[in-house]
Amino acid sequence: MKHYDDLNSLLLADPVRQRLIALVHSLDLPDCWIAAGFIRNAVWDFLHGRSPSLPSGDVDVIWFDSSRNNADIDLELENCLKNSDDSIAWSVKNQSRMHTRNDDTPYQSSIDAMRFWPETATAVAVRYTEHGDLELAAPFELNDLYQAIVRPTPRFTGEKRPIFDHRLQQKNWLDHWPLLRVAASPPVVNCK
Repeated sequence: MKHYDDLNSLLLADPVRQRLIALVHSLDLPDCWIAAGFIRNAVWDFLHGRSPSLPSGDVDVIWFDSSRNNADIDLELENCLKNSDDSIAWSVKNQSRMHTRNDDTPYQSSIDAMRFWPETATAVAVRYTEHGDLELAAPFELNDLYQAIVRPTPRFTGEKRPIFDHRLQQKNWLDHWPLLRVAASPPVVNCK
């Protein structure tokens, strides 16, 4: 898919992100990814001619296991990651339980859960495969991310649109990355 090689190269050239992806991989969790702003911000920095900034805010780690969907397990995993690197504000969430918090139908996997996130450019994740290669997941593809478009996902164009608008204002993305453009319509995704 378009831009996957670009993103792969960008992440491979970033030793900080490589180290953090490796830490997450060491948890050996099912359907586990490091996601959202961790990737999005690196791409937006690149598009603005900047070196990738260190991850700021929380670093989202998502995984999926319906047999272990207790929030206490996520807290234990966060503590494990903090013990490895306490400079990062880790946020670990088993996506098998997050549908209840978000008032959605149950998710079937981590990638399915990302389809219900607010922005297409945020619905991006990465992990190491068992062979040590980077694997990327982007249910809305990478076009919006690489075209500096902030677009609501289909779930956030209707009743949840105020949440998208609030995030856009609260995160202050347009000031930090002035090349960004906001698009109102849901993304077009090519099904293959």
